[in-house]
Parts: sequence; C-alpha cells; structure tokens
Amino acid sequence: MTALGATVREATPTRSRAPQVLARCQALVRPALVEAVGRSHPWVGEMAGYSFGWCGVDGAPTAGSGGKGLRQALAVLGAEAAGAPARAGVPAAVAVELVHAFSLLHDDIMDGDATRRGRATVWKAYGTGPAVLAGDALFALAVETLALQPPPAGADAVRLLSGALGDLVRGQADDLLFAARPWSGPQRVRPDAYRAMAEGKTGALLGCAAALGAVLGGASPAAAAALDRAGRHLGVAFQVVDDVLGIWGDPSVTGKPVHGDLRERKKTFPVLAALDSPAPAARRLAVLLERGGDPGEAAKLAEAAGGRAAALAEAGRQVAAAESALANAPLAAGAVRDLCSLVDFAVRRDL
Repeated sequence: MTALGATVREATPTRSRAPQVLARCQALVRPALVEAVGRSHPWVGEMAGYSFGWCGVDGAPTAGSGGKGLRQALAVLGAEAAGAPARAGVPAAVAVELVHAFSLLHDDIMDGDATRRGRATVWKAYGTGPAVLAGDALFALAVETLALQPPPAGADAVRLLSGALGDLVRGQADDLLFAARPWSGPQRVRPDAYRAMAEGKTGALLGCAAALGAVLGGASPAAAAALDRAGRHLGVAFQVVDDVLGIWGDPSVTGKPVHGDLRERKKTFPVLAALDSPAPAARRLAVLLERGGDPGEAAKLAEAAGGRAAALAEAGRQVAAAESALANAPLAAGAVRDLCSLVDFAVRRDL
C-alpha cells in the first residue's frame, strides 16, 4: 500500500475496473480521433500524430503510448451517465483529447520541457514555430468537432468548452506568475491560491470532458454540472498527487528526476502547505528556498513540516468531494461506478 493509498482510503473493488474502462473507451474513440486529425494539413497531422504517440518524426507508425486517455474516457462515461449510448460521447472525447494535446504542446514550450513520455517533445523534434502551429490546429479541430454536432447540443458544447478553456488559461497564467512570487512574507503563494490555480489548469478540462459527454448525451443541466464539479475536484487531486511525485516519487516509475520540482523551484502544494505550517522546519525551509539551497534538504524539511502529509490529505478530500458530486446527482449507476473507478485510478499512482 502506498502512502497515498493509505491516506486517501483503502483500495476498493472499483479500482480494478479502471484499465478495462480506459481500454474500452480508447478503442471506441481512436478511429474518430484519427479521422479528425486527418482533416488537418499533412505536416500538422504528422506533428499531431507524433504528439499522440502514433508515429515518429518521419511519420513512420510507432507503438508508442499517447497516455492513458483519462479525458476521453470521462467524456464517454459522461454520455453513459446521462443514459445515452457510449458513442454519443465520442465527439466530446475527440474534442477534449485534441484540446489536451494542444495544451501540452504549448505547455512544453512555456516550461522549456525537452521530453515527454520518454521522447523529445514536439517543439524539440520539429521546432518551436511548428509546435505552436500544430497546437493551434488541434484547438481549431476541437472546436470544429463540437460545432458539427446537431443543435442545440452542438452550440451548448462549444460554449461549455469555451468556458473551460478560459479557466484553463487563467490557471496557467497564475501558475506562471507564481514563479515570481516570494517563498515567504505576505506576497507568498498560499494553498488556497494553489487550489484555485489547479482547478483551472487541470480540473477545468477534466470537468469539461465529463460534462461535454453528458450534454451530447442529452443530460439535464443539473447532471452536467455535477459531472463538471466531480472532474474539477479530480483535477485538483491529480495535480496535488503529481506534486508529491515530483518531489518524492521514484524516478524509475515517474520518469522524473528525484526532487525535480524543487530543483526547478516550482511552487507545489506540498511545499506551500509546509511553509504554511507553524512547525520550526517551515521557517528553515523558507530560508533555504530563498537562498536556492539543496533540493534534497528542502524535501526533508518540507516533509518534516508536514507538507507531504498535508498534500496526501488534500488529495483525499478532493477525491471524496468528486465522489460525493457523482453520488448525489441524477446519473446512471453503472456509469457512476466506472467514473469512480477512474477517480481512484487517477490519484493512485505509485509513490
């Protein structure tokens, strides 16, 4: 049992369903996603295929992984939660997968990340300008995919995606601005500000994915809103767990260097929670961070000040809130069960 598993809650039978749920949804969505990418310029399509892990830089097919497909699964399950067949959520799944890929292409450029999923990022492989162009093309395809759906659901879906993208941009902007703020004093970043940032940067698209599928499946506004809330809580939990892994995760499992986030001086939830603590280690941590001290020592101080425990507890609260939103909404029971399995799976990454 990992530290996260012990803190969030004991493993439940729903967890074992998640890989099957993800595989089922990916098999349903993949042909439509390939078709959508095929509507773009061939060069842009190649870069998109590279970003999804479908091909190499030369366009030759590869067996690489394009990720677990969490967002597309949420969209498919959103439609099923509304009582519609899974195929009703496929356009929503395609749209959110395209938007997610677009955001990763631009994020990698902004963050200067040279690798993703074990190989060069698109901007490193093709150049910054082409990567920006590919991201823009994916965004345009996402909007087109939803706009082509019959009214009024198509127009409602475009409005929903537009709102989520606004939240995503605000969250990303806050994340970038956090880097310039001090580690201590009245201008430091507090955990509440982090939660708001994470909800926008990560949670908005997860919530939108589930709600979009529901809208295209004919769900009531209350059902779609509940799915959106659940996804936003999941996004915060996912981001907090990602922060824990970025400091204390096993590099052989995470693919990230040990103490990588501390070395890059990122303002992550465990560190911010530790700095908010009255523990003596919190004051030593603030001094160390202001001086740009050893990341290994910073990790020890953050844990001593309760940052790791606080982050795991926060992830547990967010998971509980997501499951509560699902349980209290007028949704199909089978789809709720599968959605809960994905919530559990998404935050139970090995620490």
